[in-house]
Amino acid sequence: MLGKKVLNNVYWHYSLTDSQHYEIQQTVKAAEILAHLKPGLGYNVIKYDGKSSMLSLLWYPNFFEEPFPALETSFRIDLTTQRVEKRSYQTSLNPPILHRKELLLSRDAPNYQQFTQLTETAEQLGLFDDTIRIGFKQAWDALIREKGFQIIDYQFLPIGNDEFPSTDSLTFESIESTSISRHLTALSRSNLSAPMQCLARHGFLGGSLTVFDYGCGKGDDIRNLSANAIPVSGWDPHYAPDQPKQAADIVNLGFVINVIENYQERLEALRGAYNLANQVLVISAMLFNQNAFKGQAFNDGVITQRNTFQKYYTQSELKEFLTDSLETDAIPVAPGIFFVFKNQDAEQRFLLGLQRSQRNVLRLTYRSVSPAEPKLSRSEKKYLAYKHLIDPLWQKILELGRQPDKSEIDALIELTETFGSIGKAIRFTLDNNEEALLEQARQSKIEDLITYFALQAFSKRKPYRHLETGLQKDIKAFFGDYQNAIGTARSILFKISDAELIAEACKHATEQGLGFLDEGEALHLHTSMVQELPALLRIYIGCATILYGDIEQTDLIKIHIQSGKLSLMRYDDFENQPIPRLLERVKINLREQTFDLYEYGDAFVPTNLYLKSRFINEEFPHFANQLNFDEQLQALNLFDLSGYGPQPEEFRQTLALARWEIDDFELIRSRSIPDLDVPCGQYFTYRQLIECGETQARIGLPNLPKEPDSYNALYELATKILDPLIDYYGMIKLTYGFCSPELSRHINGRIAPKLDQHAAHELNRLGKHVCPRLGAAVDILVEDEDMKEVAQWIIDNLPYDRLYFYGSDRPIHVSYSAIPNGEAWELRVQANGLRVPRVFSR
Repeated sequence: MLGKKVLNNVYWHYSLTDSQHYEIQQTVKAAEILAHLKPGLGYNVIKYDGKSSMLSLLWYPNFFEEPFPALETSFRIDLTTQRVEKRSYQTSLNPPILHRKELLLSRDAPNYQQFTQLTETAEQLGLFDDTIRIGFKQAWDALIREKGFQIIDYQFLPIGNDEFPSTDSLTFESIESTSISRHLTALSRSNLSAPMQCLARHGFLGGSLTVFDYGCGKGDDIRNLSANAIPVSGWDPHYAPDQPKQAADIVNLGFVINVIENYQERLEALRGAYNLANQVLVISAMLFNQNAFKGQAFNDGVITQRNTFQKYYTQSELKEFLTDSLETDAIPVAPGIFFVFKNQDAEQRFLLGLQRSQRNVLRLTYRSVSPAEPKLSRSEKKYLAYKHLIDPLWQKILELGRQPDKSEIDALIELTETFGSIGKAIRFTLDNNEEALLEQARQSKIEDLITYFALQAFSKRKPYRHLETGLQKDIKAFFGDYQNAIGTARSILFKISDAELIAEACKHATEQGLGFLDEGEALHLHTSMVQELPALLRIYIGCATILYGDIEQTDLIKIHIQSGKLSLMRYDDFENQPIPRLLERVKINLREQTFDLYEYGDAFVPTNLYLKSRFINEEFPHFANQLNFDEQLQALNLFDLSGYGPQPEEFRQTLALARWEIDDFELIRSRSIPDLDVPCGQYFTYRQLIECGETQARIGLPNLPKEPDSYNALYELATKILDPLIDYYGMIKLTYGFCSPELSRHINGRIAPKLDQHAAHELNRLGKHVCPRLGAAVDILVEDEDMKEVAQWIIDNLPYDRLYFYGSDRPIHVSYSAIPNGEAWELRVQANGLRVPRVFSR
């Protein structure tokens, strides 16, 4: 098959299709019909999986123009189920890119030599050394810069001393490293309590606000916050009774009210903490769970075995207690954790901030580095001269989705002095940037506001005059008036009960790379993608947060399309584990306004999450590694990964028996020495492959392999050669198997340890492989069969490395290696007693 081969797949440009086998041509045509595409219009590259009915038609709009073109659209087609999955990368910050284009074309194709030269140069620079991580644009661009080069007009050119990085190129790595979430992750690893982590996640612990910990206990949070230069103090009736109770911007009442057995004292503590808060009070308490029954009933709670009191709340009960006691709204941010604001403007900014699609703003501000033009227009020269003023203004415009007011511009004086008026500055900025990006920003902001106003329907609506000034400007710019904004949001809110609309929105989300659609059942996606969803789905999820609280501490969301339910799953180190374990699952029933919490551990065995790459996308950390891992796992064909996949213990045992282990995000061959009596394939044990020779049986030498790779090679030999042979002929007889260097010294006769592969991967005294061919070999006999016919069957059906035929009634020597050569030789004894090899023939 012509094209570029990657694992089980072959890629080629559509111009090569007519040169492929007739069956392949027909397969491509069937896929085109199913996807309603034509070559060169809807797609230009085919990805063909020769081992399944899957086929992908890929669209690289700048295939010939760009040296490493980015994928814009893919259509994954299953010809068996007649299913087409579309994925668009148009707005992706980190789309897949194409390397080695010349391998997809014929040698007489346009620019073939140019593409070949580009690849050769990239190889010389070492850009292809790590093939896993270079398949996506951001990592590829960063690698080129790290090597000190840039690409201009199909050439790698070194970056000179007079060159400087383009400030309008916002890379994926820089987003990850400079965003607040990176700092918050560090804080969360410093053993901050759950309410403090909520404050950090929502941007309250940046260092500009003071914090007071009301009931600070032993002061762990105070020490952690102080270590991060955050002004903090605290008081505790037992551990810090001498410290003063003092006002602060943020007051934390962390798991205090649930340990006070007297209701009146509980109320006084709550109100006392609230009075000390200048901006926000965060309250947390224990929620009702299986432990709520453990203890002796006392007042409205229980006395525990340690003689402590615990009051367990339901989420709605806690919200009602806080709202009634403080006579103001309590906002759920997580199960058992609420924010209560003193400042109404701060509350509105917080609520609106929950719906703001910051990632969409970053998406719109991303601009690729373009080759420098030799001649610049007057406008372009002016832009470069005042870039430091124009770019922040453009960023602000995209953030707002509209033209900013004077009060919303930071460099107002500088811009006015430079352009004569702020209006001229804005017009110049708009003229020198893409209008389409502003329209995307506008639509994104409208969806943010619709989501915000729709979710505000569940609380008392504030009069227009009490809204934040910026919010008032947004309403006027995007909706005309307040009533129209409320009406628009309410109309979409009422649509979340329409299963057909939800299904359509879920399909649209998957086409944008936002999650995995379990056809007709549910959309599964990572919580980091929620803000990129259509407003209808964001409102659907937002309604669940009204009941449950902040979803950001969970990892996966499952939107049940038909039942009006939402499931939230939290995993053990989701980001850094290739197969994370489920720790907690919450199923929220929007129609009944209830939710069920399942914690995995003693009562429920934690399950594994397989094929994690389906639920994230190319902008998620370690995506390339995760995708490679998942493809490796599927290629093993050891497990049925449909549905929930195998149980963890079954998965572990099966992987171990197959001589594989997980190392970070890679599947590697086992580095352990197995028990000799565990299965080696379907029909034998390792002992049987090691103790099958006459000499070994006669002298009783242990003959044990010392290298883990020797056992790996024996397993591959058993599963690739012996198992299918037995499936066809029935049980076989092993006459000679593994041979250690020690055993070979006792064998009299014509053996060639350096060639015959019976030593597998064992080392000699100099630390070199006994047989450089590696792999493993065995001599076999199928009783009552003509061994010439057996040899012919192996040649025709199995991926053998080398086969030696000695006669129709003699054992066959057969080996397997990682790259099977498929060599077959007939060794017959001549009159002089010597064996002369010749090519085996029928």
